[in-house]
Amino acid sequence: MSINLQPSDALPRPYITTSLVDVTHKLPMKPPCRIMFKNELEQPSGSFKLRGIGHLIHKSIEQSRMTSSDKQIHVFALSGGNAGLAAAYLASFYDVKCTVVLPTISKASVREKLLEYGAKIIVFGASINEADKHLKNLMMSIDTTKTTPIYCHPFQHPLVWEGHSSLVDEIVQNQLSKSQASHLKGIVCSCGGGGLYNGMYQGLRNNKIASDILLIETIQAPTLSESVKAGELITLESVNSMATSLACSYTTQQTMINFHNQSDSINTRLELIDDMDTLRACVEYYNKFGNVVEPACGAALSAVFNKIDLLYKTFAHLNKDDIVVIVVCGGSCTTTKDLSRFQLMISRNEIKL
Repeated sequence: MSINLQPSDALPRPYITTSLVDVTHKLPMKPPCRIMFKNELEQPSGSFKLRGIGHLIHKSIEQSRMTSSDKQIHVFALSGGNAGLAAAYLASFYDVKCTVVLPTISKASVREKLLEYGAKIIVFGASINEADKHLKNLMMSIDTTKTTPIYCHPFQHPLVWEGHSSLVDEIVQNQLSKSQASHLKGIVCSCGGGGLYNGMYQGLRNNKIASDILLIETIQAPTLSESVKAGELITLESVNSMATSLACSYTTQQTMINFHNQSDSINTRLELIDDMDTLRACVEYYNKFGNVVEPACGAALSAVFNKIDLLYKTFAHLNKDDIVVIVVCGGSCTTTKDLSRFQLMISRNEIKL
């Protein structure tokens, strides 16, 4: 889909409404309450990232058109995975230029998809931080009298969090009845850079929902855990995890603020699991529901497949009418071939990084 960006036109919404499915009786365990999957893998780019990145690009294009409608718009994205794919998809959707800088560790399958969306890709640096520096240098060379650059960080922007909060709006305002919404008592999501969590927190607060949030990250990518332990934001020297979309070396200040703002309305619990647990959840989810998701998504799904103790630790006090939503965040960087490899690694009880 291509959009002719005329000043008088209204931009279409960049993301779709994804399904909310009650899976309480389809799980391999008996939960203390109703469990629903919010299926963000249905987004056109394959993950929840389309909400946040989409909102950032949408608002940036609107602002550019109001102030300088004759300028070209160029999206500059930093990501070796789903954020880059979201940015490239949206650039194609809105018919604007896009450049994505990826670190050398990015997968060939991601590069191929980026090219399919028409993005220019540049492979630079051994880490996201190095790629980011290169991206910013590229942007400094842009002639801003002719072009409006849009910088897309995967998780560090208030508009990204605001975009992710639409997931909660959708659930509360459109997919649950008023009575059911009053029983929404929990959200479970994976935690990497903190962008999704910030959105869930903001969405619950905006909709005046009293709920607990269960965040799950991996021992191999303990980004938020280490910052909480240190009492301040820190940057990990290295992050080596199979859940590559969670492998962020730092989180945001807003994530720390939200986490420590424990109140009667929104409380956050953070749990660590092993990479192997994420792989098991991916395999079990595929066997049960037939969908492929990344290990980063497997972190959240583990709470109802192979790490159910985490669910009970957080939500054992709930009753059968209460609702906990698992954010099935998706991911386009894993294939059925990868799942077969995961299954082999599980059977051998080993992880090779």
